[in-house]
Amino acid sequence: MPTTARWPGGARRRAAPVLAAALGALLAGGCSVDVRDPAAPQPAASTPVLATPTITPGHDAAAVAAQDLPFAAGGSLAPGKPIGIADGLKEAPGWKAASGNVAGETRYVKGDGCLVAAKVRTNQAALVRGDDRESTVALFEYLDPSILPGYLKAETLRWGGDPEGPGRTVEVLALEQAAQPAGRATAVLARLFGTAGSSVYISLSCPDAAALAGARADVARFLPLIPPSA
Repeated sequence: MPTTARWPGGARRRAAPVLAAALGALLAGGCSVDVRDPAAPQPAASTPVLATPTITPGHDAAAVAAQDLPFAAGGSLAPGKPIGIADGLKEAPGWKAASGNVAGETRYVKGDGCLVAAKVRTNQAALVRGDDRESTVALFEYLDPSILPGYLKAETLRWGGDPEGPGRTVEVLALEQAAQPAGRATAVLARLFGTAGSSVYISLSCPDAAALAGARADVARFLPLIPPSA
């Protein structure tokens, strides 16, 4: 992508086709976010034994889950404990599950033609850059180098799986493209949790902007991110 392409001013006309191509590549690529640290040692074969719960010394998982999680607070998570994504969208009006946890990804379809894919990935240390916001930018750039930081906007999803509890939020970055002629309206919501060493990635594709807005509202309500319990 030419280095002169930016959102401000007349450059928006040049940036729009690139952004559309970037979103198309992310969505068509099956939302793969499996980025393993090349320096990590390969696991050795071992005899299966009964696993016992582990708790990070000095870490209060309940306190972390009871507060909002902006990008700057990513360091409050326990090292190496992945974030989860709830699967409540399959119970939302008009939605159904198209596939369940295949290679870490769950897909949903809606009667109006919207598609949603939600994925969690671990072993993301190779993409960590400063705080979680910088790391999430690095995640998008890894998925498509033509994506510039200026294309991404901060948004929030629900933090915690208790629908009756307080409305906690977690910051994510969003990449959105309005529907082009004979095309679909698309969006990607993602965050890389550097301390936890995992990432979450939710892609949406709908026939038009109105349908996409409805799908995003459903995602925000029915697909909260789940903090580790220990």
